[in-house]
Amino acid sequence: MKTLAFIPMVLCRGKTLGLALVTAAALGAVLGIAQPARAAAKVDMALVMAVDVSESVDAGEYQLQHEGIARAFENPAVIAAIKNGGTGAIDVLMLEWSDRDKQAIVAGWTRVSDATSGAAFAAKIRASKRSSNGLTAIGDALLASAAALKTAPDDPARRVIDISGDGMANIGPKPDDVRDALNAQGITINGLAILASEPWLDTYYNNDVIGGEGAFLLQVQDFQSFATAIKQKLLAEISARSPGSRLAEGQMQ
Repeated sequence: MKTLAFIPMVLCRGKTLGLALVTAAALGAVLGIAQPARAAAKVDMALVMAVDVSESVDAGEYQLQHEGIARAFENPAVIAAIKNGGTGAIDVLMLEWSDRDKQAIVAGWTRVSDATSGAAFAAKIRASKRSSNGLTAIGDALLASAAALKTAPDDPARRVIDISGDGMANIGPKPDDVRDALNAQGITINGLAILASEPWLDTYYNNDVIGGEGAFLLQVQDFQSFATAIKQKLLAEISARSPGSRLAEGQMQ
């Protein structure tokens, strides 16, 4: 049987009042009644940064990816693009992926609306440690990213997965099947193909990975170019500005 807490009562001019006026919220807490959740705020985009940490990515390449993303969210041009959006804010999360059962959120949902919140997200990225180094399960990475989007704290105008990688899928569900299912849910998938190991990867990403409204792909020849490319990619995503074709204009060489 639930025992109710005793609320002291005092008399004031003939009226019985709760000590310091018991609020509805306090009474609800005493009775075990759940309070309504905070109404979700509007944001321009919920963005999952899905980063390849499979076994083909060495320690130096891993660091280049992480630092490139962190610096992008400290970049004044990226912050200005966010501020210039309809709501002036986005929600962003970073997820690492490799094998079928190896997807890990390393920087949780953060509402970025200014330089301070951008720096806070960058700090989360820098504080994280590598989560795995397995095979390359792109389909599972997309499914995990879509699951993360369902937990976004705000109400986004767009839902976007930004997936980067240096190899084709070699295990798990077919990326194009997953891509089609997520596109049908209104999720856009953009890509960044790193061609250091597989020079044809841009074609594979273009045909089998990216898709949805305004979807686009950037390619880089190596991990050293990653930081510049990810900043360019974020500017396009935040501004809802995609290249004229699914292969990006201004690809990084």
